[in-house]
Amino acid sequence: MRKAAGARVHRGVGVALWRQVADGIRSAIAAGIADGQGRLPSEVDLASRFGVNRHTVRAAIQALAQEGVLAAEQGRGTYVRRQRKLVYPIGARTRFSAGFDGQARTTSVELLDHGEEAAPGVVAEALGFAPGSRLPRVETLGKADGVAVSRATHWFAGGRFRKVAATIGRTGSITRALAAVGIRDYVRASTLVEASHADVGDTQVLGLSPGAIVLVTRALNHDPAGAPIQYSVSRFPADRVELII
Repeated sequence: MRKAAGARVHRGVGVALWRQVADGIRSAIAAGIADGQGRLPSEVDLASRFGVNRHTVRAAIQALAQEGVLAAEQGRGTYVRRQRKLVYPIGARTRFSAGFDGQARTTSVELLDHGEEAAPGVVAEALGFAPGSRLPRVETLGKADGVAVSRATHWFAGGRFRKVAATIGRTGSITRALAAVGIRDYVRASTLVEASHADVGDTQVLGLSPGAIVLVTRALNHDPAGAPIQYSVSRFPADRVELII
């Protein structure tokens, strides 16, 4: 099998070969590499395609199987799991539970951690504070039908938001937590979307393998008067969630 354009991996670039192959398989799946039954080419063919040995291909397949992208069937080969991705809309009023409405029977937001500490410069500036200002920070895990679909860090604009963590922990809702401090409505002022590899927190909290792709949103919310109130960095597993803006 000839190597497809762009399939060759790059050595000495600081990214493990198996991780590059896993990314290449993801791209190849999107391009239609699987046959009509969803079966991938053999390990030998994939090794030839990417210019690596079978052990590297096997490591990539194992990582993708752990994420739920692939399923290896003894004696039959490796198949693409036909999983339906959830679609998460990003608009003027973006709410976690409403975003998956009609797609999941249940949604929940779990409080992972919280504190008050010096916010990163870009966060402090977005919220109207000087660099290094101490602001309330909340870490959350979002689930749909019991499956982890987002991991997020939320920063809030000042001391009046110190109690939002307790309300999120009690109600499982950021919207209710904001309402409890007088913010009855809020709108999305901006959203930046990028993709990256899973970090250690993603592998532990979202149940991903090293090298999995996550969609990262950096979002700023304003109150109805236009004052910034919340800056959030959310990480969505790309194999589970699609974003629509």
